[in-house]
Order: sequence, then C-alpha cells, then structure tokens
Amino acid sequence: MALIVSDIKIPINESEEALRAFTARRLGVDARAIRRLRVVRVALDARKKNDIRLAYTVLVELSARDEARAMSFAKTGVTAFHSHMRAEPVKGSVRLTAPIVIAGYGPAGIFAAYELAKNGYKPIVIERGMPIDRRNRDVECFFSGGELNEQSNIMFGEGGAGTFSDGKLTTRIKDERADDVIKTLARFGAPEEITVASKPHIGTDVLKATIKNMRAETERLGGRIIFAARLTGINSQDGKIKSISIERSGERQTIECCACILAIGQGARDTYRMLHDIGLELAPKPFAVGVRIEHPQELINKAQYGEHFAHPRLGAAEYRLAEKSGARGVYTFCMCPGGSVVASSSAFGEVVTNGMSNYARDGENANAAIVVAVEPSDWGGDAMGGIEFQERIERAAYRLGGGDYYAPAERTVDFIKREHHPKAFSGVRPTYRPGVRAKNIYDCLPEFVSNGVREGIVGFARRLRGFDMPESVITAPETRTSAPLRICRNELGEATRMKGLYPVGEGAGYAGGIVSAAVDGMRAAERIMALYASPND
Repeated sequence: MALIVSDIKIPINESEEALRAFTARRLGVDARAIRRLRVVRVALDARKKNDIRLAYTVLVELSARDEARAMSFAKTGVTAFHSHMRAEPVKGSVRLTAPIVIAGYGPAGIFAAYELAKNGYKPIVIERGMPIDRRNRDVECFFSGGELNEQSNIMFGEGGAGTFSDGKLTTRIKDERADDVIKTLARFGAPEEITVASKPHIGTDVLKATIKNMRAETERLGGRIIFAARLTGINSQDGKIKSISIERSGERQTIECCACILAIGQGARDTYRMLHDIGLELAPKPFAVGVRIEHPQELINKAQYGEHFAHPRLGAAEYRLAEKSGARGVYTFCMCPGGSVVASSSAFGEVVTNGMSNYARDGENANAAIVVAVEPSDWGGDAMGGIEFQERIERAAYRLGGGDYYAPAERTVDFIKREHHPKAFSGVRPTYRPGVRAKNIYDCLPEFVSNGVREGIVGFARRLRGFDMPESVITAPETRTSAPLRICRNELGEATRMKGLYPVGEGAGYAGGIVSAAVDGMRAAERIMALYASPND
C-alpha cells in the first residue's frame, strides 16, 4: 500500500536523511514502519526569511495496518496513491501515401518528431537553422563581433529559441504530457532532479546536450532531420495540404506530405508573411515589450533569503513581480538567475535582447525582462501589424546602439531620471555581447513602454529591496516575449483553412515555454497518428 504525503517542511539546515523521521512524525508512525520513501516533489518555502524550509511531497509505502493508522492520524495532506500510466496513442487506419513532415525543430518539433518516430511513423523534419554544434559556433562568432548568420542564431537552429535561455521547465498547463516531457528530458541527459523540483530548470549548457541526444534517438528510430532547409511554401489541393516547398543551399525542393506539423517558432517572420500571402487565417494577439534589467545576483539573494543568502542548498534566488501602468500590466518575464543578457537578433539591422543561464546559474549578475502589455489596438489591429511593431523598435535600437549590433543601455538611475546623456556604467557590468553603448533608451521605445517600465521599477522596489539599485543596468529592447499573432486552428488542431496542416507551439500562438510547446507538439503528433496507420503495423 502507498500514500502521498504533501507539505512536509524541513529546515534547510537539516539533511534529506531526516526526511524519513519528519514523515513518520507527520503520519504518527514509527520511522521503521516506512518500508519505502520516494521524493515526488520538492519546493522552497522562503516566505519567512528567518525560517527558510524545504517543502517535500513524498510517496510512502506502509503495511495496511500502519496505513490505516496514518490516514486517521494525519487529517490533511495525505492521500492514497493510485498509479496511472498514460495510454498508448491510438493509431488510425488510413494508409500513409506520403511522409509526415514537421517544419521547425524547437521544443514542439522535437517532441512531435520523437513521438512519431517511436511509434513507427518516420517523420521528415526540416529546420532552417543548423545542428546545435554548428549553431553554437555561429552564435559565439556573432557574440564576439562577427557577422550575424540570419539562419543560424539565437532564434533559429536545433532546439529553437529555448535552447539559449534559462531552460525553465515550469508550466501552468494541466496536462499529463507535461510530466512525460520532464521525464523524457531526464532520460536523455538532463539532471534527474528536474523530475521532482517544483521549479525545474535545465540551463542552456545541459539543454544543448539533451536535445542532441534526442535527435540521435529520433534518427535511430527512423526519423530524418534536414538542417539548413527553409520553408518557403505550403501547397494544397482541394483544401488539404499536398506538399511543402523548401530552399536548401540555394536550391528549391518540393516534399510531398500527408500532414505537416508547423512548429516554426515566433522568430520566423518571413514564414508568417508567406502564410499570410497564401491565405491562411491569422489573428492578432497581445504580447509584451520592454527591456532587460541586470542586478548583482548577491543583491537578489539577500533580498529573497535574508541572512541565509549564501546557504549552499538555496542556490541563486529568483523573483517574479507585477505592477500596473494605468490600465496596462507591467511584469518581469524570463528571469535568469546567475545569467547573462544575450543578443537575439535574427535579421540584419535589428537589435533584440533575451536572457540566458547555464544549469549552475553561477554568473555574477541576475537578469530579467521588464515588459509592458501591448494590445492589437496599439498597431491598428491587423494580423501582421504586431510584427511591424516589433521591427520598428528593433531597428530603432540598432540605430541608437550605433550599429554592429551593440545594444543601447543605461544605468537605472539615469533611466528613472530620463537623462538625455547617460553616464558610464559603474557597479554592475553589462553582460550583453557584442557590447552596449550608454544611450537614452527612451529614444527607441514607444512612450507607453518606457513609462510603464519606469513605473514598474519603482513599484517592484517596494516589494524586492534594492530592485531600483542606481547602478543596475537596463538594456533594450526585449520584444519577443511571445508571438504577436496566432495561426488559427480548429478543434482538431488543423489550420482553419487547410486540412492536414497542424500549427503548434509558441510560433503558432498556442504555447508559452519549453514544456507547453513540447506538449502542443505531442498533441499534434497524436492527432495525426489517430488518423493514419503506422507503416510498421
């Protein structure tokens, strides 16, 4: 017999070996009565800075007699454990007369391809960018002042934009597939602790190796991944997809397909324009725009953990803050403890920032986006206007930074005061590469965004001590928080104006992170499998 026991709180100075004794006390049984104990989830409770604790959820096996005693003794937080296995995917009966194609190899495309391959469907994946090792070299070259590769950068390539991020695996969606995503990542090289952490993260360094391992397995199972292949067209007949057109090494090719999972990511603006031109239904959606702010990580640790800020079990502290600027929301986004601000440009003459951390989160600075809500009414409400809104800001930032992809940045004190000639940086060293130039970043942002960020900083400082640190650094702009449009789909997951085309993930406007995008890709794979018979069956 087994029980799930939740919210067992242990002081951070107690070792995990004490967990059995704390659990037994909670259940009113002798510690020797616990036959087996397994950690299911562990979270940090730092609400009381003088009494920080780890909160565990555990699976406990007892005898039937001890279980009955424990259930009557512990009035709350104890439930019977019922094992549950996710059902095998349903397979259809329609014969495949052409391959299943996946466009894009970010989280949605990776997990869609893996699901199809392990069930015998041998998908073909096209990815405009490069494999992770080559992509790494291209990104490092750009960071070091080299030329931007428009097809292989922070946004494009194996793993998608999420590869160069903090690698957060938290999600708000309630879907059993989310656990499968976490377990799959652990199976392919991510730390086992992500399966129990309440706020799991994988970090850029570990994620790169993990997705490479997943690709190898997908290929072993019969999947085919074609890199440096840009989607240029989608061709249909009688309202159903017939083939896709790609460009590779300057040559155009056509690939016949029965179905296509469209996992393009939110940076593929040329693809959005192609979809608009062929008449797919696209709808504008809200997103957010702002800046990146950097503080010393030690300042954030002290603000969040108090006297325990250096405790080895706590690691780099996080935060998540929200305010209002008039009727608009202002909030922190994609906080990267111990990380760096990175150049996320994917087109010539545009500057874009994002945040990235390695697994250890051991960098000198913490950074996060401070973003202000943007509504379709801010650009006129047409489907493509959000992209143009982003591009105007990114081009203005490029010009303000002086070219060469240097980003405009300034100290927080100068930003708050709206100094026209910001002073040199001191106290906090900007991490953005290839570099920053001290500029008045109001000159590249819409007025409502600049004002919202300023009001947000003042409000956040009331809840997180030191957030308005004068020497902290603000770098602009953060424009790609989410897709500015949605590729409309029906209840079957197909594009509303083309059968057999399955828009998924962040680029389609249906996900907001690594896990939710992966789950969306898995759902599309399952829908296709439910229609078509496996070639192996």
